Amino acid sequence: MSTKALRLGTRRSKLAMAQSGQVAKAVSQVTGRPVELVEITTYGDVSREALAQIGGTGVFVTALREALLKGEVDLAVHSLKDLPTGQPDELALAAVPPREDPRDVIVARDELKFTDLPRGARIGTGSPRRMAQLNAYARAHGLDIETVAIRGNIDTRVRFVSDGELDAVVLAAAGLQRIGRIDEVTDFLSVDTVLPAPGQGALAIECTADNADLIAALGELDDLFTRVAVTAERSLLAALEAGCSAPVGALADLLADGQIVKEMRLRGVVGTTDGSRMVQLSTTGPVPETYDQAMALGRELAAGMLAEGAAGLMGERAQ
Repeated sequence: MSTKALRLGTRRSKLAMAQSGQVAKAVSQVTGRPVELVEITTYGDVSREALAQIGGTGVFVTALREALLKGEVDLAVHSLKDLPTGQPDELALAAVPPREDPRDVIVARDELKFTDLPRGARIGTGSPRRMAQLNAYARAHGLDIETVAIRGNIDTRVRFVSDGELDAVVLAAAGLQRIGRIDEVTDFLSVDTVLPAPGQGALAIECTADNADLIAALGELDDLFTRVAVTAERSLLAALEAGCSAPVGALADLLADGQIVKEMRLRGVVGTTDGSRMVQLSTTGPVPETYDQAMALGRELAAGMLAEGAAGLMGERAQ
């Protein structure tokens, strides 16, 4: 096998570099080849517009995929939640490593929990999904909060709190874990309160579909349950015809009786960003043994949600 260094394409952000560095070590172990990071700037990194305004779907992915197709890099690492649900024929999703904690978290002033925030508290997030669910929870439990649209990397978002501009911000647990800042979390949001984005906490490793040797090697990094879980979640998203910036939450998890895994449960939610209207359903079935079974579970739940009026709540629909 070649000993030439593999070129791994990554976004330039601190989080992307951290998670790509972790993947690079794992890839080097399974291939026996050194791996060098190639930093690539995506449209989502340079635009200051809200993700929903610039389309959301693919804004952090397209430049990396173009570099793969041009042969400028050999593989690329994405946050799986950023991937469009349609997979290009020329590219292979070669591995989905084990998932980190998929939950959302609060970083608040004075180490406050979400439910302890004062009346009128301002909570920053760039996600319509988070806004919808936080506002719905607040309505149901008599909390007086204001969700504020923000953008920026983790440092920027946390600084809104430390500088006193906001009372709290919402972030992904996985991102903070990967950059070693999980101790800054003041509250972990239960998935019963806020369902994460489809694929949140998981990474995707892509290469060109004709690179059979690399696909085979990267397959050693693939985690079967993470793969079928995110496949079900993304199948739901695709069947709803929603982009990754639409207010859709989804999570597939295992239901066990003691030590024996019985079923997989898939939960989904769609809502208006003010939290006034929500569609939230779940379905269970045998733990999928194939990707087709996982996709069928997602389509089944999507059909139920659409029957309950989910289409009218999403705003941005996939193009």
